[in-house]
Formats: sequence, C-alpha cells, structure tokens
Amino acid sequence: MHKQHPNSEQQFGFFDDEQCEYVITSPHTPTPWINYLGNDGFYGLISNTGGGYCFYRDPKFRRLTRYRYNSVPVDNGGRYFYLKCDGQTWSATGRPVHTALDEYACHHGMGYSRFKVRKNAIASQVTSFIPLDTKAEVHQLELSNTSDSAKTVDLFSFIEWCLWNAEDDGANFQRNLSTGEVEVEDSTIYHKTEYRERRNHYAFYSVNQPIDGFETDRETFLGPYRGFENPIAVERGQTANSVARGWSPIASHHIKCELAPGETKTFVFVLGYCEVDPQDKWQAPNVINKTAAKTLQSQFDSSEKVAAELEKLRLYWQKLLGKFTVKSPDERFNRALNIWNQYQNMVTFNLSRSASFYESGIGRGMGFRDSNQDTIGFAHMVPEKVKERILDLSATQKSDGSAYHQYQPLTKKGNANIGGNFNDDPMWMVLSTANYIKETGDYSILDEMVIYDEQETATHNHFDHLERAFNHVVNNLGPHGLPLIGRADWNDCLNLNCFSEDPNESYQTTQRGASDVAESVMIAGQFVLYGQEFVEICQRTGKHELAAQCQKHVETMRQTVEQHGWDGEWYLRAYDARGLKIGSKDNDEGKIFIESQGFCAMAEIGKDKGLNLHAMNAVEKHLATDFGIMLNQPAFTRYSKYMGEISSYPPGYKENAGIFCHNNPWITIAEAMLGRGEKAFEYYSKITPAFLQDVQTLHKTEPYVYSQMIAGKDSANPGEAKNSWLTGTAAWNYYAATQYILGIRPDYDGLLIDPCILPSWKSVSITREFRGANYQIELRNPSGLSKGKVQLSIDGVKIAGNLIEAKHYAGKHHIVAEIIA
Repeated sequence: MHKQHPNSEQQFGFFDDEQCEYVITSPHTPTPWINYLGNDGFYGLISNTGGGYCFYRDPKFRRLTRYRYNSVPVDNGGRYFYLKCDGQTWSATGRPVHTALDEYACHHGMGYSRFKVRKNAIASQVTSFIPLDTKAEVHQLELSNTSDSAKTVDLFSFIEWCLWNAEDDGANFQRNLSTGEVEVEDSTIYHKTEYRERRNHYAFYSVNQPIDGFETDRETFLGPYRGFENPIAVERGQTANSVARGWSPIASHHIKCELAPGETKTFVFVLGYCEVDPQDKWQAPNVINKTAAKTLQSQFDSSEKVAAELEKLRLYWQKLLGKFTVKSPDERFNRALNIWNQYQNMVTFNLSRSASFYESGIGRGMGFRDSNQDTIGFAHMVPEKVKERILDLSATQKSDGSAYHQYQPLTKKGNANIGGNFNDDPMWMVLSTANYIKETGDYSILDEMVIYDEQETATHNHFDHLERAFNHVVNNLGPHGLPLIGRADWNDCLNLNCFSEDPNESYQTTQRGASDVAESVMIAGQFVLYGQEFVEICQRTGKHELAAQCQKHVETMRQTVEQHGWDGEWYLRAYDARGLKIGSKDNDEGKIFIESQGFCAMAEIGKDKGLNLHAMNAVEKHLATDFGIMLNQPAFTRYSKYMGEISSYPPGYKENAGIFCHNNPWITIAEAMLGRGEKAFEYYSKITPAFLQDVQTLHKTEPYVYSQMIAGKDSANPGEAKNSWLTGTAAWNYYAATQYILGIRPDYDGLLIDPCILPSWKSVSITREFRGANYQIELRNPSGLSKGKVQLSIDGVKIAGNLIEAKHYAGKHHIVAEIIA
C-alpha cells in the first residue's frame, strides 16, 4: 500500500491506498468531487467543499436538507461551518466563503469525508460520516490554535431544511413558504414542518456544547440578496435568535470559541432523523416528542464516542473489502478492484440511478434493469441484501412477465409515471438471480412467495416470476422472430415506437400506434445468454421438461440472430417500426452499435462461424478510441423521429456516439472469452479511473469512480466525462475484471478459475471468500499466455478440471492455478 502523489499541475489530488482514501488538494476541482455517506437507509452526498444533502430511504419523499442543482456558482447548499477570527472569515470545508486558505485538503474515505483547513494560525478538521445503523450524519469539528497567542474564533454552523418532498419543495412555493416550523431547545434546532398534520417524523441539528446564539430563518441569517458566501450574521459576528415561521427554515448554531496557544477544542454536530409513534407525537401541546432525538444525540456527544463509531465503520469496510483482493503487477488494477470499484458498487446498489449530483433523486427512483445489474458487483459483499433486493424487484413485475421500469424505494411500488414496456427489463432478473445462486448456492430464493404488481397476496414463487420473464420474450416476437423492443431496450434513447415531433413529450413514455414491428437484436443476444441460465436453473431444480422446452426457444433465437441479425461484419442493432435495418452497413449514420456486438458475442452466437470474432474486430476498427469504446458510429448528425432521443443529442455525447461506459465491459468480457487478454485489459483500463490520473482536467469528474459517459471522438471535448458515481459501469467493469480477466468466477457448483490476463503477468495473487471458505489463489503464468488450460492444485493436491467444488471445502485453502498451453 502506498500513496500516489500528484505529478503535474493538472493534478487535483492523489490516492492514499493505505488509508483507502482519495486526497483532494484543491477546493477548485473541475467539477464537485463527492463522496457518499451511509449504507443502510440513511444516506448523504457530500462534496469536497461540504456541499450536498441527506435523506432517509427516499431522496424524493424524505429529504432532510436542500441542495441547488444547476446553480451558479455550482455546488450550492450543504453543511457549512463558517470561522471568523482576526477580522477574516473562511470556511472549514473550503467553500462557500471565497477566502484563500493557507492549507486545504479533503480526504474522501470509505463512508466518511475529512476536511483539513488552516487559516490565520487556526487549524480545523471536520470529519463527516453516518455511523452504522444510524439515521443521522455526524460532523465532528476540531479547532486548534497553532499560534503563540490566545485566539477567539466565532463558529457558525449552517444547514437549510428541505420540506421533505424534494419535488414539492422546489415547486409549490405558494404553500411551502407558509408552512415552515421549527423548535429550539438548548443546543438543538428541530425541524417540524408538517408534523402537526400527516407526518410523524422530524429532523434536528444539534451540537454537544452550549451555544451563544442561533438562527432558524434563512433571510435573517443570510441577509437580503446575499448568498452563502457572505451571510450577514457571520459578518456581524452575532445571531438574532430568529425562529422561523414559514419562509425558509434553516439551522445555524453560533459558538464563541476561546483558544489558548496550542489548545484544541472539539464540537460534535448531529444532523438526525426521527420517527415517532403517531399516538405519542407530542410531549406538550405543539411541542414535539424529543425523546428519540435526545437518545440519538447522546450516542455521539463526545469525541470518544465518535472515535468508537469511526472505528466500527473502518472495520466494517475492512471486512467487506477483504472478501475479494488482488495483487497483480499493476498497482492501478489492484487499487481499482481492492478499494474504489467495490466501494462504488455499494453506492450504486443502494441508490441505483436516483440521487447524485447529476440525478436529482426526484424522478427516477430505483431502476428495474439498473438494480438487477447492480447486484452482480455486490453479491459477494452482502448477499442477504442482494436477495432482498431481487425479491423487491420481483414484486414490481406484472403477471404477463413485464415489469415497471422503476420503483420508489420508500413504497417499493412501481413508478406509474414511467410505466413499463421496456422489453429488456424482464430478463435482467434472470441474470441477478442466477448470479446470486452462483455466489451463495442458495436456491431457496426460487421458492420465496412474491406478489405480482396487480396482486395483494402472493400466489406464485420467484421461480414463476423468472419463467414469466423468459416467456415475455417468447410471447413478444416481431416479423423476423426477433424480440420486440417496446418503448426501448437497454438503450432508453433508441425509441423506435415513439415518432416524437413535440419537444414537450417524453421519449420514454410516448408511444404511437402498434409496437409489433420494431425489433431488438440486443434483446435477442440477452435472451440467448440469460435464457441459457434459466435453462440451467430449470435443470438443477428438476424441471427437465420445462428446461427442454426453453432450450428450444434459446436455440431458435440463436438461429434467428444468425439469419436476420448478422450484417456481414457485425451484428445488426435493430429493425425499426418500418421494418428497416438499424446498425447496418447500408445505413448512412449509425452503421454499427456496441450493445448487440457485446451481447451477441457474450452469448457466442455464431461462434462456429467466427461471428463473435468478426464482431469484435469490427468494434476495434469502428468504435474504439483512446478514451473507450463509442456506442455507435458514424454519429447521427440529424434528428430522425424513427430513431428517437438518440438522434437528438449532439454527435459524440451520451447515446449518440458517446463512450457510454456501461456497455464497454460487455466487449471486455467478449474479448476475454476469445482469449485476447491484451485487448480485454486495454478496454478495461481505458475507462477505469485509476488509470486516468494524468487527465483530471480533461476528464473533470471524480478520478476515483466511474462515470456514465465520456465524450466520443465526434464531440467538442473528447475524453470529457459526465454523470459520475451512479452508473452500471461500476458493477459491470468489476464483474468483467474479476470474473473474466482474473477469471475467478462463481458457478452453480463452486468457483471456476478461468483467467484471461496480460501475457506479461507471470503471477497474480487473489483472496476470495466464497460460501464459507477463504481461498488464497495464486495464478501462475510461466509461459506468458493470456489464456490456456488451467491446472489446479488445492493445498498441494492436483485436481482435474478448473472448478473448485464448494461442497468439499470450508475454512482457508491455498490454490495454485497454472495457465498452461
């Protein structure tokens, strides 16, 4: 473990692997670089300058604090600490005050962020985290006087309350500006807007020291027409003890801190959420029941208690990250897989695509396809949570096998505003379920009784849901025998049944006429790949007749793709609503697409004819760039109502020839299956943040986590990234690297060892916890191969084949896997 220090003026930070941190050295990063706090229902997003917000379970319906998206300047709103000393004011997190600092660093770690600032001989350190199993953010502020004379520091905290429903909070001003209510008791400010009515929850912001004043009214704190950068209360050095009634409630504590030379004082701020029994809401008329809040505050009312909780958090992540570790010749590869990729997998599993600095948390909820895919990067970490998530998703399925495209995490009900008819959705549940069973050996998930969306009582088990998902494809085939695309498949922006010419319409929810013509070759490849998994599950659960029937459908689809989905050098992408080819050499634009190449090659459709090999060569020739693989080429330069949203983007961005990172790992996997290790590793590394530290200014987004999109060669800024953190890229690139490059692949009977590595790697060490065993795996590559036959020995005893049968092993075992010609 080591630190990777900055090596050019373009660097804004560096990795500290020993601490599992990314250290940001400037408050002026190209975009806000954020971290996620919390992992079990209560979550916070926090930027490298303290921006962001927190919520309980649902970022739409239970948001505690306000945040301003698309603001000028960017990253407006957060947890701020203003410090005033010797006539100067600055921020303990680098912003929002513009005062230049003598020192600044933000350490983003596993579930916490630490801000270190120095100004006027005052050193401050803010440690922000959400303790395990706690509905609260804790912010510990340490102030130190490093001078040889006494100092007086005026400390002002600040957060702004969101009025719970984030969508309504930003729209219904005529009501909301009249509803704000707070209480102040001792050193705690309570937010109780709408508590008198239909809510039984409130929030609070406390500090474990006596205060010299407070503000709860935003206008009083900031002053008229002022921003967060220069509040009038801070400028005056005095609060007015305002009590908000309507308007915009906030919470700000004022503390006058006297520091002797060399002295340090510590303050613990707790931003918490409490739910109260509806029958016990009040402790006096119009006075909220504060028992739960005071209990929560008492858990963190000293630095010793905070230190203990931070240690629990550290040990928690140490255990999680220890379930899979790798030591290869490439430290960047190790760093990505051992720390940051697994960390991002937790975040994407928790939040799908709902709440980031690019997604507001208001509209999308938890995606059906997204959440199923996210499980493949997380099942090895907390499998019981994955089982629960799969069953939640199963319950949003409809009885015809289709599914709601999204659901709200608070209610776990399908999002009716979006609906369904995204025809790739159902088969993703086969992937998540098969991967879960392979990881755990737990077939009982198939027997769990799960409702269909339109039912109130479960009458069918989860296996039945999988069977209906499979049959949804079989029952929805188009003129060529390929799957109908519906509103869209994986590519939400390929809208072949929309025909929109109205800018006020949603591409995803608009459909005109019948949808019985437009077909997807990508879904066909997906059906073959995961349909084969369903067949395997049927066989392993004794449903042999059903397995045989389903196998016929899979084989028919293979033949159909070869006959109607092959374009001579690559797989077609689709047929549109007029029956015309998409992704064909006959097209002027959009001749080749990545999605069908990835899925049909992973399914090895036409392998005996070399179709998958030809397709991969076409990807390299037409789609590969220095920054990753583009989604399509040539880019669309004009809008087509028959294509939909994809043709509405400027060339090189998002789905229109952008590098949509999510699907790059499909090509990595396909290349590894072909045994082309150098090409697989090249594609993997081009989009992996640990390999991109020398392009931080160009890349812009966080240099420690994946982004959804990198601008393609047709764009104005090739290599510029957008939409970081919440992307399926995290799970898929982890899956590709661990299961296909390293080749440590869970299977139904145990752990397969099937690597496809760089020929220059002579040895790789891996630890893998799997079904109660801990395997210390040593890959040996004496002949400098990428792929070959694997000779296994377990605890010094050679075995036949490359499968470690799980039923024979528990405890710790030493595995040697030698790649031979």
